[in-house]
Amino acid sequence: MGRVTLQTIADQVGVSRMTVSNAFSRPDQLSTELRERVLATAEKLGYAGPDPAARVLARGTTGAVGVLLTESVGTAFQDPIAAAFFGAVAEELAPTGLAVALLPSVGSAAMIPARDIPMDGALVYACAGDLGAVSFLLRRRLPLVFVDQAPVEGASSVLLDDRPGARAAAQHLLDLGHRHVGILTTGFGLPPGVAPDPAEAGTGYVSRERVAGWMSALGPAGVRVTAVNITDNSEEYAAEGIRTMLALPDRPTAVLCFSDLVAWTVEQVAREQGLRIPEDLSVVGYDDSPVARNAQPQLTTVRQDLAAKGRAAATTLTRAIARSRGEAGAPDGPEHVLVPTELVVRGSTGPAPA
Repeated sequence: MGRVTLQTIADQVGVSRMTVSNAFSRPDQLSTELRERVLATAEKLGYAGPDPAARVLARGTTGAVGVLLTESVGTAFQDPIAAAFFGAVAEELAPTGLAVALLPSVGSAAMIPARDIPMDGALVYACAGDLGAVSFLLRRRLPLVFVDQAPVEGASSVLLDDRPGARAAAQHLLDLGHRHVGILTTGFGLPPGVAPDPAEAGTGYVSRERVAGWMSALGPAGVRVTAVNITDNSEEYAAEGIRTMLALPDRPTAVLCFSDLVAWTVEQVAREQGLRIPEDLSVVGYDDSPVARNAQPQLTTVRQDLAAKGRAAATTLTRAIARSRGEAGAPDGPEHVLVPTELVVRGSTGPAPA
């Protein structure tokens, strides 16, 4: 047999050439049984599929989407929150046949992923709109969906409804009688240590939204608030931050933390200093990651549904791509999705010490 083509496989299966093409490039257009028959015949004949470069030229699409990260790909997969989100995105996109490329936001001058990698659209994951890599995506006029970051004008977004969740966490501490509450949040670019104004603590979209939610309950209650900025969401910086807070002459009796990782670190450092959780210090995390359930005691936290966020991000991106192509049924403009949050009370919070 000579060179195997789409027509060769079509003749073997008894279908059209377009049906064979769809089996490779538009799997959702075929029944599972028919697609499996086509692919089995292709494998038997030693056919790997249409040439990717030729397919891009013919269709004007790449069959891939990007996810722009603030950090390296390796670092992102060490973050359980990011890894769970990526998994949900990939699972939702799988039936569409779209491949997912993870794009670090930094690279060499010769190879900048946001500028150079072919893609039909991208998720911008917790990256500020003025980041250099985002500007490359904007210049390419790709459909974009911003996740955990305020979108630029004309782009869609999928955001956590952080303010109600943070407010519920702060109100929970007020209901337990706490009248001096600490806030430990990320303030990249700010001097680490006690913030002059708690309401202005933190930098970045997510941190600022959570601070606003906490303060919406703490401010009107008239309680004392001590906020400490930490450089990054890591054990090292969280440990520095909580040591600063606990060294104050009049330390807080409860701490609201940017993440479960920060809260877990607070528990470790507090125990090292002889404090009991929650009898001497109540601790609240954020995210309801596995860290929250593995902590001792388990963390009171604000839950985000990572699977729902990932599914929403993937769906919103495919709809944005459809809109850019003028497809029937596509949205008329940018879409903005809010993913709900919920307070989960566990053993790390208790009544304020007498």
